[in-house]
Amino acid sequence: MGKQLRPTVHDLLAMKGKRQLSMLRVVSLEEAEAAEAAGIDLISVPPELLFDPRFRDAAPGRFAIPGGEYGQSGATTDEILRSAVKMRAASADAIYCAASLQTIRRLRDEHIPVCGHTGLIPSHATWTGGFRAVGKTAETAALVYKQVKDLEAAGAFSAEIEVVPAEVAAAISERTSMLMISMGAGSGCDAQYLFSEDVLGLNRGKYPRHAKVYRNLAAEYDRIQAERIAAFREYATDIASGAYPEERHRVSVDSEELEGFLSRL
Repeated sequence: MGKQLRPTVHDLLAMKGKRQLSMLRVVSLEEAEAAEAAGIDLISVPPELLFDPRFRDAAPGRFAIPGGEYGQSGATTDEILRSAVKMRAASADAIYCAASLQTIRRLRDEHIPVCGHTGLIPSHATWTGGFRAVGKTAETAALVYKQVKDLEAAGAFSAEIEVVPAEVAAAISERTSMLMISMGAGSGCDAQYLFSEDVLGLNRGKYPRHAKVYRNLAAEYDRIQAERIAAFREYATDIASGAYPEERHRVSVDSEELEGFLSRL
Protein backbone atom coordinates (compact mmCIF):
# COMPACT_ATOMS: atom_id res chain seq x y z
CA MET A 1 0.00 0.00 0.00
CA GLY A 2 1.42 3.42 -0.97
CA LYS A 3 1.97 6.31 1.36
CA GLN A 4 -1.07 8.44 2.11
CA LEU A 5 -1.12 11.75 0.25
CA ARG A 6 -1.01 14.84 2.44
CA PRO A 7 -4.08 17.07 2.33
CA THR A 8 -3.70 20.45 0.68
CA VAL A 9 -4.92 23.82 1.93
CA HIS A 10 -7.80 23.47 -0.55
CA ASP A 11 -8.69 20.08 0.93
CA LEU A 12 -8.70 21.43 4.50
CA LEU A 13 -10.85 24.44 3.65
CA ALA A 14 -13.30 22.13 1.92
CA MET A 15 -13.70 20.28 5.24
CA LYS A 16 -14.73 23.43 7.14
CA GLY A 17 -18.00 22.78 8.93
CA LYS A 18 -18.07 19.10 7.95
CA ARG A 19 -16.01 17.45 10.67
CA GLN A 20 -13.62 18.34 13.48
CA LEU A 21 -9.98 17.94 12.56
CA SER A 22 -7.32 16.80 15.03
CA MET A 23 -4.06 18.66 15.58
CA LEU A 24 -1.05 17.93 17.78
CA ARG A 25 2.19 19.69 18.58
CA VAL A 26 4.91 17.05 18.15
CA VAL A 27 8.59 17.56 18.90
CA SER A 28 10.36 14.34 17.91
CA LEU A 29 10.50 11.84 15.07
CA GLU A 30 8.88 9.26 17.32
CA GLU A 31 5.95 11.55 18.04
CA ALA A 32 5.62 12.48 14.37
CA GLU A 33 5.58 8.79 13.43
CA ALA A 34 2.96 8.12 16.12
CA ALA A 35 0.80 10.98 14.79
CA GLU A 36 1.05 9.48 11.31
CA ALA A 37 0.07 6.02 12.54
CA ALA A 38 -2.80 7.43 14.63
CA GLY A 39 -4.22 9.44 11.75
CA ILE A 40 -3.84 12.89 13.33
CA ASP A 41 -4.81 15.42 10.66
CA LEU A 42 -2.48 18.35 11.37
CA ILE A 43 0.80 18.58 13.23
CA SER A 44 2.67 21.60 14.52
CA VAL A 45 6.42 20.99 14.54
CA PRO A 46 9.55 22.88 15.61
CA PRO A 47 11.54 24.00 12.55
CA GLU A 48 14.52 21.81 13.51
CA LEU A 49 12.31 18.71 13.28
CA LEU A 50 11.02 19.78 9.89
CA PHE A 51 14.59 20.13 8.62
CA ASP A 52 15.50 16.60 9.75
CA PRO A 53 15.80 14.58 6.52
CA ARG A 54 13.98 11.69 8.22
CA PHE A 55 10.90 13.78 9.03
CA ARG A 56 8.83 12.98 5.96
CA ASP A 57 9.67 9.30 6.22
CA ALA A 58 8.13 9.44 9.71
CA ALA A 59 5.07 11.53 8.80
CA PRO A 60 4.51 11.43 5.02
CA GLY A 61 0.77 12.05 5.19
CA ARG A 62 0.53 14.74 7.88
CA PHE A 63 -0.16 18.41 7.11
CA ALA A 64 2.76 20.06 8.92
CA ILE A 65 2.90 23.63 10.20
CA PRO A 66 6.22 24.69 11.72
CA GLY A 67 5.66 26.70 14.89
CA GLY A 68 7.52 27.82 17.98
CA GLU A 69 9.08 31.28 18.12
CA TYR A 70 8.91 31.68 14.35
CA GLY A 71 7.60 35.11 13.44
CA GLN A 72 7.45 36.22 17.08
CA SER A 73 10.93 37.36 17.99
CA GLY A 74 11.21 40.74 16.29
CA ALA A 75 12.33 39.41 12.92
CA THR A 76 11.75 41.62 9.91
CA THR A 77 9.29 40.75 7.17
CA ASP A 78 12.16 39.87 4.82
CA GLU A 79 13.76 37.58 7.43
CA ILE A 80 10.47 35.83 8.05
CA LEU A 81 9.89 35.45 4.31
CA ARG A 82 13.34 33.90 3.82
CA SER A 83 12.70 31.46 6.66
CA ALA A 84 9.28 30.62 5.26
CA VAL A 85 10.70 29.84 1.83
CA LYS A 86 13.27 27.50 3.41
CA MET A 87 10.62 25.72 5.47
CA ARG A 88 8.34 25.32 2.48
CA ALA A 89 11.26 23.82 0.57
CA ALA A 90 11.75 21.43 3.50
CA SER A 91 8.13 20.20 3.08
CA ALA A 92 6.20 22.55 5.39
CA ASP A 93 2.58 22.67 4.22
CA ALA A 94 1.92 26.06 5.80
CA ILE A 95 3.69 28.56 8.04
CA TYR A 96 2.62 29.67 11.50
CA CYS A 97 3.01 33.42 11.86
CA ALA A 98 2.04 35.76 14.71
CA ALA A 99 3.85 38.72 13.17
CA SER A 100 2.22 41.80 11.64
CA LEU A 101 -0.57 41.82 9.07
CA GLN A 102 1.93 43.38 6.68
CA THR A 103 4.14 40.30 7.04
CA ILE A 104 1.20 37.94 6.55
CA ARG A 105 0.19 39.80 3.39
CA ARG A 106 3.76 39.52 2.09
CA LEU A 107 3.78 35.78 2.69
CA ARG A 108 0.40 35.41 1.01
CA ASP A 109 1.63 37.45 -1.97
CA GLU A 110 4.33 34.80 -2.37
CA HIS A 111 1.64 32.07 -2.24
CA ILE A 112 2.83 30.79 1.16
CA PRO A 113 -0.09 29.45 3.25
CA VAL A 114 -0.22 31.17 6.63
CA CYS A 115 -1.77 30.08 9.92
CA GLY A 116 -2.28 33.12 12.15
CA HIS A 117 -3.08 33.35 15.86
CA THR A 118 -5.76 35.12 17.89
CA GLY A 119 -7.13 35.16 21.42
CA LEU A 120 -4.38 34.39 23.93
CA ILE A 121 -1.20 34.84 21.90
CA PRO A 122 1.66 33.98 24.30
CA SER A 123 4.16 36.35 22.67
CA HIS A 124 1.62 39.21 22.77
CA ALA A 125 0.01 38.39 26.13
CA THR A 126 1.11 41.63 27.77
CA TRP A 127 -1.49 43.46 25.62
CA THR A 128 -4.37 41.27 26.81
CA GLY A 129 -3.56 40.97 30.51
CA GLY A 130 -1.17 38.06 30.62
CA PHE A 131 -1.78 34.33 30.36
CA ARG A 132 -5.52 34.25 30.78
CA ALA A 133 -8.66 33.90 28.68
CA VAL A 134 -9.43 36.54 26.09
CA GLY A 135 -12.96 37.40 24.92
CA LYS A 136 -14.94 37.15 28.17
CA THR A 137 -16.36 40.65 27.70
CA ALA A 138 -18.23 42.05 24.73
CA GLU A 139 -15.35 44.44 24.08
CA THR A 140 -12.58 41.82 24.11
CA ALA A 141 -14.72 39.33 22.15
CA ALA A 142 -15.15 42.02 19.49
CA LEU A 143 -11.36 42.48 19.50
CA VAL A 144 -10.84 38.76 18.81
CA TYR A 145 -13.38 38.93 15.99
CA LYS A 146 -11.60 41.94 14.49
CA GLN A 147 -8.27 40.10 14.69
CA VAL A 148 -9.78 37.14 12.85
CA LYS A 149 -11.28 39.27 10.09
CA ASP A 150 -7.99 41.18 9.75
CA LEU A 151 -6.11 37.89 9.36
CA GLU A 152 -8.63 36.74 6.81
CA ALA A 153 -8.28 39.98 4.83
CA ALA A 154 -4.49 39.71 4.99
CA GLY A 155 -4.68 36.30 3.31
CA ALA A 156 -4.22 33.79 6.14
CA PHE A 157 -6.01 30.53 5.40
CA SER A 158 -6.34 29.52 9.06
CA ALA A 159 -5.87 30.79 12.58
CA GLU A 160 -5.34 29.25 15.98
CA ILE A 161 -7.86 30.67 18.43
CA GLU A 162 -6.55 30.16 21.95
CA VAL A 163 -8.36 30.26 25.32
CA VAL A 164 -11.47 32.08 24.11
CA PRO A 165 -14.97 31.29 25.45
CA ALA A 166 -16.50 28.48 23.42
CA GLU A 167 -19.62 30.44 22.46
CA VAL A 168 -17.53 33.38 21.24
CA ALA A 169 -15.17 31.14 19.28
CA ALA A 170 -18.08 29.28 17.66
CA ALA A 171 -19.78 32.52 16.60
CA ILE A 172 -16.53 33.79 15.11
CA SER A 173 -15.77 30.52 13.32
CA GLU A 174 -19.17 30.65 11.62
CA ARG A 175 -18.35 34.12 10.31
CA THR A 176 -14.98 33.51 8.70
CA SER A 177 -13.81 31.51 5.70
CA MET A 178 -10.62 30.58 7.56
CA LEU A 179 -10.06 27.20 9.13
CA MET A 180 -10.28 27.95 12.87
CA ILE A 181 -8.09 25.82 15.14
CA SER A 182 -9.27 25.68 18.74
CA MET A 183 -6.85 25.49 21.62
CA GLY A 184 -9.04 25.75 24.67
CA ALA A 185 -11.77 27.50 22.65
CA GLY A 186 -14.45 24.82 22.58
CA SER A 187 -15.75 22.51 19.87
CA GLY A 188 -17.43 25.09 17.65
CA CYS A 189 -14.31 25.60 15.54
CA ASP A 190 -12.88 23.44 12.78
CA ALA A 191 -10.03 21.65 14.57
CA GLN A 192 -8.89 20.79 18.09
CA TYR A 193 -5.26 21.39 19.05
CA LEU A 194 -3.27 20.01 22.00
CA PHE A 195 0.42 19.55 22.80
CA SER A 196 1.74 15.99 22.77
CA GLU A 197 3.41 16.54 26.16
CA ASP A 198 -0.03 17.12 27.69
CA VAL A 199 -1.73 14.24 25.85
CA LEU A 200 1.09 11.88 26.92
CA GLY A 201 1.30 13.09 30.51
CA LEU A 202 4.85 14.39 30.14
CA ASN A 203 4.17 17.87 31.49
CA ARG A 204 5.52 17.91 35.05
CA GLY A 205 4.14 21.36 35.79
CA LYS A 206 0.60 22.67 35.86
CA TYR A 207 -1.60 21.46 33.03
CA PRO A 208 -3.68 24.06 31.20
CA ARG A 209 -7.44 23.90 31.72
CA HIS A 210 -8.07 22.73 28.17
CA ALA A 211 -5.56 19.87 28.26
CA LYS A 212 -6.68 16.25 28.46
CA VAL A 213 -4.14 13.66 29.63
CA TYR A 214 -4.46 10.26 27.94
CA ARG A 215 -1.35 8.53 29.30
CA ASN A 216 1.10 8.96 32.20
CA LEU A 217 4.42 8.60 30.41
CA ALA A 218 6.18 10.75 33.02
CA ALA A 219 5.82 7.89 35.51
CA GLU A 220 7.12 5.44 32.90
CA TYR A 221 10.13 7.64 32.20
CA ASP A 222 10.77 7.88 35.96
CA ARG A 223 10.70 4.09 36.15
CA ILE A 224 13.09 3.79 33.20
CA GLN A 225 15.44 6.36 34.74
CA ALA A 226 15.47 4.45 38.03
CA GLU A 227 16.32 1.26 36.14
CA ARG A 228 19.05 3.12 34.22
CA ILE A 229 20.64 4.37 37.47
CA ALA A 230 20.42 0.90 39.04
CA ALA A 231 22.11 -0.69 36.02
CA PHE A 232 24.92 1.89 36.01
CA ARG A 233 25.43 1.39 39.76
CA GLU A 234 25.67 -2.39 39.38
CA TYR A 235 28.16 -1.94 36.56
CA ALA A 236 30.36 0.33 38.68
CA THR A 237 30.16 -2.12 41.59
CA ASP A 238 31.19 -5.04 39.36
CA ILE A 239 34.22 -3.11 38.14
CA ALA A 240 35.25 -2.25 41.69
CA SER A 241 34.90 -5.88 42.84
CA GLY A 242 36.48 -7.45 39.76
CA ALA A 243 33.24 -9.21 38.81
CA TYR A 244 33.45 -7.56 35.40
CA PRO A 245 34.84 -8.45 32.96
CA GLU A 246 34.32 -12.18 33.25
CA GLU A 247 36.10 -14.80 31.16
CA ARG A 248 33.30 -14.75 28.59
CA HIS A 249 33.88 -11.04 27.99
CA ARG A 250 37.55 -11.49 27.12
CA VAL A 251 39.21 -12.21 23.77
CA SER A 252 41.36 -15.34 23.95
CA VAL A 253 44.76 -15.87 22.35
CA ASP A 254 46.58 -19.13 21.63
CA SER A 255 49.16 -19.81 24.33
CA GLU A 256 51.97 -20.31 21.80
CA GLU A 257 51.17 -17.03 20.11
CA LEU A 258 51.12 -15.30 23.47
CA GLU A 259 54.54 -16.79 24.39
CA GLY A 260 55.92 -15.69 21.02
CA PHE A 261 54.68 -12.16 21.62
CA LEU A 262 56.03 -11.99 25.16
CA SER A 263 59.43 -13.24 23.98
CA ARG A 264 59.70 -10.16 21.77
CA LEU A 265 59.21 -7.71 24.60
